[in-house]
Amino acid sequence: MPQAFIMMQIGNPELDRVCADAIVPAIEACRLEARRVDKHNEGGLLKSEIIRFIQESDILIADLTNERQNAYLEIGYAMGVDKFKHLILTVREDHFLDSQDYKKGGPKVHFDLAGYDILGWKIDDLPAFCKELEKRIRRRSMLITKYMSTPLPVWDLDWITEQRNKAEEENVKVGYSGYMEIRAALMPPKINKTQTEISEAARTAEIRSPFGWPIAAYLTKDDAKPKPRTDGIFAEIHGVMDKSYDYWAIRRNGDFYFFCSLFEDVRRPGELFFNTRIVRVTEALLYLMRLYTNFGLDRSAEFSVGVRHSGLKGRILSASGDRALTLSLPRKCEVDFCDEEISGSIDEFEGKLVEKAEALLAPLFRLFEFFELGHPIYDDIISNFVKGRVT
Repeated sequence: MPQAFIMMQIGNPELDRVCADAIVPAIEACRLEARRVDKHNEGGLLKSEIIRFIQESDILIADLTNERQNAYLEIGYAMGVDKFKHLILTVREDHFLDSQDYKKGGPKVHFDLAGYDILGWKIDDLPAFCKELEKRIRRRSMLITKYMSTPLPVWDLDWITEQRNKAEEENVKVGYSGYMEIRAALMPPKINKTQTEISEAARTAEIRSPFGWPIAAYLTKDDAKPKPRTDGIFAEIHGVMDKSYDYWAIRRNGDFYFFCSLFEDVRRPGELFFNTRIVRVTEALLYLMRLYTNFGLDRSAEFSVGVRHSGLKGRILSASGDRALTLSLPRKCEVDFCDEEISGSIDEFEGKLVEKAEALLAPLFRLFEFFELGHPIYDDIISNFVKGRVT
């Protein structure tokens, strides 16, 4: 059911009455479900719950009475994520500077919102306020219907294809056809960061591990260091004696793309190490969580991740190190690529890291003659990696 989120001072008897006798009835008359964070939170952090309500609600009603800082903060957030068109502002009538009931030095509408259309109310005439608020909700709902029915896409497929084509061409020049691709995109609303902000976030997002180049390595050599471009930043890294190839790009809206040749092609061409794949995908997920956190996003922020392995046809599934002993029979792949996508919040990816990595990789391993890994093996490899050990 479509919902309306109410932002107002909590615990004030007068405002509780306004909410119960006017705001909620007006919302329900418009066939919307009224939500208020103190009455409908699901046990999470209040800040996260408020962000979720703002992002998910079709109508936002913010009452400015008593100059509550939290109300102004939430209005600012709604503006920042392009939901101002969903917002209806209300306030007790004596807060208008031109009101005959305004008291000098008393609470007022702050100047940064004073120029907007704000619906006033009087405690002794709530029916009139309820009637007018209902009209505004209905009009606003009609205005935003087109916007609401056309959700913003998560993926920019043209941009992804452009990055992939460029990277594939360079990878072939190095002498390889196989590669791993990691792509990620924030769920709407998107962010808008400068190239400098992206560079700093990427620099401190690296996951240091004993395993070769890190995902999206941030190097300082002139030919490998990140470089700005119109839509964000990118880096291209040729390994020692051109034995490997890495490419990554981050856009101002948070889109992420990473491409690298397969580690196995340096060690044992024609094979795919299942433990190496688990480690690399886990590293990528940790990197993305850190990157988006560095952007200042709340832990409730959601993003999608895609993992693509290509150049698989004819490869044999194996493992590096002691893990090789777990495979007794050769398993060959008969298709060329595997591509999987999952979504979740930063908090969910952290709490279910093993399950998320498994969801991305289990379909890949099944292509090698139905090979299945038990969950405890994923858990063991990932737990060791988080501790700084590659097994």
